[in-house]
Amino acid sequence: MELHVVNETARLREVVLGLPWANGPVPSLSETFDSKSYESVQNGTYPAEKDIVAEMGAFEAVLRKYGVKVYRPALVPDCNQVFARDVGFVIDDKIIVSNIIPDRQDEIDAYGDIYRQIHYKNIYNLPETVHVEGGDVVLYNDYIFLGQYDFLDYPSVKTARTNRLALDYLNMIFPSKTIIPLNLRKSDTNPYEGILHLDCTFMPVGRDKAIIYRDGFMNPRDADHLVELFGKENVFELTKEEMYWMNSNVFSISEDVIVTEEHFTRLNAHLREAWGMTVETVPYREISKMGGLLRCSTLPLRRD
Repeated sequence: MELHVVNETARLREVVLGLPWANGPVPSLSETFDSKSYESVQNGTYPAEKDIVAEMGAFEAVLRKYGVKVYRPALVPDCNQVFARDVGFVIDDKIIVSNIIPDRQDEIDAYGDIYRQIHYKNIYNLPETVHVEGGDVVLYNDYIFLGQYDFLDYPSVKTARTNRLALDYLNMIFPSKTIIPLNLRKSDTNPYEGILHLDCTFMPVGRDKAIIYRDGFMNPRDADHLVELFGKENVFELTKEEMYWMNSNVFSISEDVIVTEEHFTRLNAHLREAWGMTVETVPYREISKMGGLLRCSTLPLRRD
């Protein structure tokens, strides 16, 4: 298998899509890994499997409509396998296997058949002390934006998934890239106040545009830097309510075609009318109650 991913928007050819089946029982509050799941368990709104199956089926249908080759991991009973992005990510021709939280190790094992199709020299297993998940890694050609939480209470924050050592490790593997660390606000229980991954507050789209939620960053200057990099006229800024529904967690099939959630009214209109993009909408609101959306469900393997 040939791996090649240098940004978020080049024409997609091959991707891993997570699985919607056999997710197991609704977790208890103490078993949740993120604030959206915490909220949905607390409120009794955690999604039913039939709804997860329907929503992922709609997403897969759009991918196949555009001729994308879709891989799936092996099924692990009683394991939530919806969010493939957490398990690993591709940069250039290398796939990095995430050090995800221990309770989710079975998810990585389910990718064995896919990894066997990749040359071993292109597979990187992280040292035990290096923590990074794919949702915190956003690619923009020569730039790698890295969401992290570089504070002393990191070990006690469930939603802190990427640490300072990840920056050093990625700099070692990709010395020619410019890696920009961005510290994210965290909350384990309030989805209006915390950001699970970088792709929940920032995402490049099209050729030179971006979706940004300013208050997702610990340092306001980080948001300013992103706006300056893309240009204010090329940035769509989200409200807190839009961040809550994960409006930045969209998925590009190409520079001109983007998959979004059907309820993203303001964003979808802007993508179509101001930026001239083809917007494919799917229902994904139930899945969002588990802390992720469209980008979280995918692991791109090859783009043009």
